[in-house]
Amino acid sequence: MLPDHSCLAISAAGDHAFLSPFELRSLHDSPGLLPLERQAELRALHFLTTTSSHVGSERLIKSRIAARKETILGGPSLHIIVPTLQCAHSCKYCQVSRSLEDVGHTMSLDDLERSCQTIFESPSKTLTVEFQGGDPLLRFDLVKHAILRIEALNESEGRNLRFVIASTLHQLTEEMCIFFRERAVYLSTSIDGPAILHNRNRPTPTRNSYERTLAGVELARTLIGENSVSALLTATKESLNCPEDIVDEYVRLGFRDIFLRPLSSYGFAKRNQAIQGYSPEAFAAFYRRGLERILHWNRNGTVLREVYASIILNKILSTFDGGYVDLQSPTGAGQSVLVYNYDGYVYPSDEARMLAETGDISLRLGKIGQSIHEFQSSSVQQTLIAASLVDSVADCRECAYNLFCAPNPVDAQAQFGDQFTPAHQTEHCIRHMQLFDDMYIRVRNADPWTLDLFHEWAAPVPSRST
Repeated sequence: MLPDHSCLAISAAGDHAFLSPFELRSLHDSPGLLPLERQAELRALHFLTTTSSHVGSERLIKSRIAARKETILGGPSLHIIVPTLQCAHSCKYCQVSRSLEDVGHTMSLDDLERSCQTIFESPSKTLTVEFQGGDPLLRFDLVKHAILRIEALNESEGRNLRFVIASTLHQLTEEMCIFFRERAVYLSTSIDGPAILHNRNRPTPTRNSYERTLAGVELARTLIGENSVSALLTATKESLNCPEDIVDEYVRLGFRDIFLRPLSSYGFAKRNQAIQGYSPEAFAAFYRRGLERILHWNRNGTVLREVYASIILNKILSTFDGGYVDLQSPTGAGQSVLVYNYDGYVYPSDEARMLAETGDISLRLGKIGQSIHEFQSSSVQQTLIAASLVDSVADCRECAYNLFCAPNPVDAQAQFGDQFTPAHQTEHCIRHMQLFDDMYIRVRNADPWTLDLFHEWAAPVPSRST
């Protein structure tokens, strides 16, 4: 129910309408009482059908629902390789243990080779290979070896390849940039905001993490290309007080995307929740302020897309799903994404391998070298699927957003140690209910310019990990 007592209604096809109390009652009891023009509108949005159109409408709804699941049914398209856990940072919110010690924290060459081969078992025509860490550039030799091997294998496969490296960029060199430029490798880094905030959140022994990351960004832009590097942030307690400053910093640095991400409670970060954590309501307030500032810059001619808003808008405004792993039913974890970890095991998501760092290995799909079929038919994967089906989960079955959202069994396992924890108790559910509520209100109240921007943001983008 909205402030003016109207109600948001979502059809079986995923279209939406804002109904007055009278329209809601009439739609349920006596649709013929509605004005003919309104009946036509609601029929076009699949709230009403006639006897003659019922079969055709059912087929259309089924095809719309199927289109939303293409990113799952097409096989794993995102393959994350973790070549090393080595990292020079000691971030307060880090989800994995980190060390500059190589022994025991780096993938073997044999496992790397097997990972590259397994990737091509996926039937997906487009394969995104993302290198995570630690900081993968500390083992550029392994990253380079993997990219060259995957390219060689692809000569006979003919897939569409996309390479992404998530790094602090502190180790980036001209040699690396030349190699990346020749292969259109995309770089992703972390910038938490202005220098004082970033250096506090992401400390290094030299206390100049921000400056060194910016130097890497500039080197990449100069030698690889202006749009070769993106950045994202993790909102800490300190961040909650200054969303406008964070957004302004991204504008100042010339980025065209910003991802206002909340703190995660996975892995080692969970140990610091009592000190670093905050409520979903606190994040929601931070997010609203940040989004308002982003809209301000766009209204003034500066292009800046908020990624989280794009994910939500893609769900509610687009027929074709962008494939965000955390909001899939059945889950995208293990189905649209696989993680090949330095420890020799394969995990269904980046968050699942982070759980393993604290001793919870319950989400391991198997060893590197096993087939994708074995991973996806494993009891672990089948449990993940069962725990993510909206039709089987009481909290989700009657939820208005169940076409767009889903339980996140990995999140439930991280918070409560049980994938079948009632969805409404999880941070995942609370956060996304707020995001969907807020975005629908924004869509309803949007002027034509803002609505055009929202539709532009809703266009599907390449698959993202969680």
